[in-house]
Amino acid sequence: QVQLVESGGGLVQAGGSLRLSCVASGRTFSSYAMGWFRQAPGKEREFVAAVSRSGVTTPYADSVKGRFTISRDNAKSTVYLQMTALKPDDTAVYYCAAGPAPLYRANQYVYWGQGTQVTVSS
Repeated sequence: QVQLVESGGGLVQAGGSLRLSCVASGRTFSSYAMGWFRQAPGKEREFVAAVSRSGVTTPYADSVKGRFTISRDNAKSTVYLQMTALKPDDTAVYYCAAGPAPLYRANQYVYWGQGTQVTVSS
């Protein structure tokens, strides 16, 4: 079992920045690829970014490429999502997830956090 706890969400103006963190406990953090997903009201959960176990591979959704950066610190069992140039369309609940590889589909991840709300005002 892996427990994931997200933090760092909040209210920010358009153009601003936030850094989300997700701390893992339980099984060895470095054994898992990590992903960030988001879900806006009335929409399906969508892929944002992922990072491989080593941190070398980092795929991104086209909508956040160039604005968001995912990283991980295996010594701290933590994955981060640095978000810059935020837009109102980025408003959503953001979830981190752990799985076997840095994949795009939510159903390929095994463990999920409870989510943290990000609201971007115009």
